[in-house]
Amino acid sequence: MFDPTAGVDGSSAVESSLYNSVQAVLRELNSQSTSHEGMLRWTLHKKVESHPSNTVSLIRVLVKELGKVGRTHCNMFVIPLLHTLSYVVIQSGAIPNTLYQRVYDCLRKLLILPLPYSAVALSNLRSIKMEMTTPGALYQRRVIAEQNLKNEHFTLREKVFVLADPAVFSGPLGAAVRADLQMAGPFTDTLTQEKAVVLHTLQTGLGTACQSSALVQALQALGEHAVQKYFQEVVVAVEQSIEHGAVGHVGYLNRLQHIYRDILTASKGGTAQVDHGSVCSAAMPTPEINFLLWHNEEDLWNALTNFALGSCPNPVTDKEEDKRDSVLSVDSGIEKDLKDLELDDKEQLPARNLATAFTRRPALKSMKPADKLTLMREKMEAYPSSSPPLKEERGLTARVVVMGDDRALGRLTKVYRSIRERESKHLILTKKLNLQLYYIPVTDAAPSLSSPGSPCQDEGKLSLASLLGRVDPWYDSNINSLGAVIPKLAEMHSNHSKPNLFLLDTLSYYLRCGMQPVNLPFYSVKITRSSYNVSSTVEEVFVSRLQADFPEFRQLKEKLLKESSVRRKRKTVQVFGAVVSVSYKKISLSRRFVVRGMAPTTCGVVITAESPTDIAGQNYLTVSFDSMNPRYYTIQTQNISIRTLEQRTFTVCLDKDSRRTYNDVQRIDISPCLDPGYSLQSSGKSKFAVRNEQEPAPSKYGNRVLSLPINTFSGVTL
Repeated sequence: MFDPTAGVDGSSAVESSLYNSVQAVLRELNSQSTSHEGMLRWTLHKKVESHPSNTVSLIRVLVKELGKVGRTHCNMFVIPLLHTLSYVVIQSGAIPNTLYQRVYDCLRKLLILPLPYSAVALSNLRSIKMEMTTPGALYQRRVIAEQNLKNEHFTLREKVFVLADPAVFSGPLGAAVRADLQMAGPFTDTLTQEKAVVLHTLQTGLGTACQSSALVQALQALGEHAVQKYFQEVVVAVEQSIEHGAVGHVGYLNRLQHIYRDILTASKGGTAQVDHGSVCSAAMPTPEINFLLWHNEEDLWNALTNFALGSCPNPVTDKEEDKRDSVLSVDSGIEKDLKDLELDDKEQLPARNLATAFTRRPALKSMKPADKLTLMREKMEAYPSSSPPLKEERGLTARVVVMGDDRALGRLTKVYRSIRERESKHLILTKKLNLQLYYIPVTDAAPSLSSPGSPCQDEGKLSLASLLGRVDPWYDSNINSLGAVIPKLAEMHSNHSKPNLFLLDTLSYYLRCGMQPVNLPFYSVKITRSSYNVSSTVEEVFVSRLQADFPEFRQLKEKLLKESSVRRKRKTVQVFGAVVSVSYKKISLSRRFVVRGMAPTTCGVVITAESPTDIAGQNYLTVSFDSMNPRYYTIQTQNISIRTLEQRTFTVCLDKDSRRTYNDVQRIDISPCLDPGYSLQSSGKSKFAVRNEQEPAPSKYGNRVLSLPINTFSGVTL
């Protein structure tokens, strides 16, 4: 047990205070109270950010706590401690090598823990190893990627898109959240960001040999061109040091020392006062947030393609454009013929044909959003000599944060499958873009508890958020708690209070530390509808819930329940619901499927799928039939078909979203949703198959079930 009073020295009081703060954060995981959830972690980070000299003391406390966890096997606290340690190290100044070695040894001992704790420990171990050989690398790479700082040596770029469901974020609440997320951070321009990178890298690398106050003054005195020059030199030094590993550590420090002296000399600041040991704060800037109300499902696709196109070099000049044939004429095939022609072949063509081919460009229509990726592919093919705009490695990361309830995740599921389907045909965006999904649960209504007697009643709209909170307590503490904070923002803005940094800082923390996905399985449903004696089918997907209702019997049941206090005499015939035919494959203990069928009477059906693939192993649906009978039918299956046996139709609502309601339904067929990129043709695997590097290759005789990967802090910890 760590005694905070041991070793009375100048840092004991600070270390004791930090120890108490860490203990308060850990106790929060066991607490049922939601009054301070997330706030204690935020307060601890702000305490270190405003006083960088406390960094070393906090790291000592965290290492001791991690060592204690390893001895007591209390794995619940591993994730909070690891992420706090990682976040502090990234933003810290100079850390003694002896302390770095203690951190490294501590993390190595945690590798014996089960997943996902060992996976998070291994990720942190790699980061610590990089920081030991190249101090300042983590901060520099993170800022360059998030702020899109131009350089030729580290080309990874990130962009954050926050998609807010207008059903929740309408009116003042949407405006308040937009204002808080898009507020100007501590850095206002590229030049200021570059100065911060130079300052932090030199401070971290040189340690006490760096006079921080003198360096700050020198950077402020430099012109824009000089700052950009030293920024590029620092980036080159870091990237070359990472490439050389531990062998290049001494050369890296010498290079930083040379850059540091050049800056002081160039600004004539060599006579500044000596301040050995002090560290000036260079807080990491918050990422740029692109906030938009998610009215149209195509908004996400358009945002991703615009991001990919905006990051592509454009080697096409006006003169070259005049010489090119049509870049969007995918229907005639002319451009393929023209591209393959050599100069000698062109001379043999009639002059009128060439003129006709090259005069089509002014007749082009404006591009549709779906055509943008076609343009990207054609640029890559037309200019092989230049640096290709599309590389096999994904240099762009799009971090998509969905804010809303189960309805928003349902829409995300539909769009995610659409993206996978488009990529299975083109495989353009996936080469360029790494898509990361995040979820902040917020609803416009308080959760309602359903009574046992009414399985079709609404069970609240945050069931998936509750599931994510159960499998990852750190997500529950920091992200689920925002659901109670965000609705208050509109009231705070109406009172003209100061901007609230809590939401923006928490989102930044989530984006930087939430790297372990929880895979939510979703299902495809084929809806057969009847309208004026004409049948039509609709292909849909759902991730949390499908509810089917016979409205006339639902109203009858509600009426009878209201009259339950009045004594009713039973008649010879009493209607319990519509007769439906149900065909499904029952899951047995041996995991074999047995085809079953039945024809119950029901006034509604609720089908839920809320078990992550990480813990279910073999996913299944829970199907509950509601009727006036004393007992209910409940089955578990992966595939089910339900159709009416009478001249009746029913309504289907997907993911509790009234905007995704279908009327006049005769039949529904539900099965696991297959990944279009993995779907196998009769001749074998599709040549457009998309595979995650961390996943094994698909079976030769099977298909891969698609799931929605929502990033959390640990993944599943159950």
